[in-house]
Amino acid sequence: MSPEELHEHLKKDASSKVQQSLDAIYDVCKEQQERGIQDFSIATISKLGYKRGVPLAQSIRNSAGMKYRALIQAFDDAASQGKKTKKLSKQETDWITEVENPKHQLLIRIMASELKEAQQMVREIIPPKQRIDVYDHKNMVSNETFRLTEQEIRALEYLLSKDFQKKWNFTQTKYGELVDENDMPVFKVATLDAIRKALEYLA
Repeated sequence: MSPEELHEHLKKDASSKVQQSLDAIYDVCKEQQERGIQDFSIATISKLGYKRGVPLAQSIRNSAGMKYRALIQAFDDAASQGKKTKKLSKQETDWITEVENPKHQLLIRIMASELKEAQQMVREIIPPKQRIDVYDHKNMVSNETFRLTEQEIRALEYLLSKDFQKKWNFTQTKYGELVDENDMPVFKVATLDAIRKALEYLA
């Protein structure tokens, strides 16, 4: 389904406010597409269109912003040659047709396609019959060269501190990222979680 078709589907039965937000997101994404710019991140679309009715990035990311995310993702998929949505088989879609609400059925199809693509990526990373050994990292690492020094620990702890965030006007999101005062990501999603794990297992 093209971004244009998805745009119209998402507007059906939506409130006037949601329709206006979808229109604003569509216009900004369309401009990006026409310029040949492939940056369709939520932060970018929100920043480019916040004066034109595009919701804040956090509003797009929360549960109520599913329609907004679906529309942005449609443009992202169309722009990326290597990100074509995986086609679902009849067997995979039979259960989806049981959903009576057409809007919900459409969103479920999108999520099912994304899941199939993610599963394919996992299969490419981990070939069939490949042996994967899992170790208890704390017990496995005995060599001190693998552990963080006191200076490294303090540096990582500072990145997690309120002092660091306050100094640079950063805000931590529930996705483990830091964003600046313009809601632009400074540390990518899960970065803070990764730092905490490093401190837990390597300190």
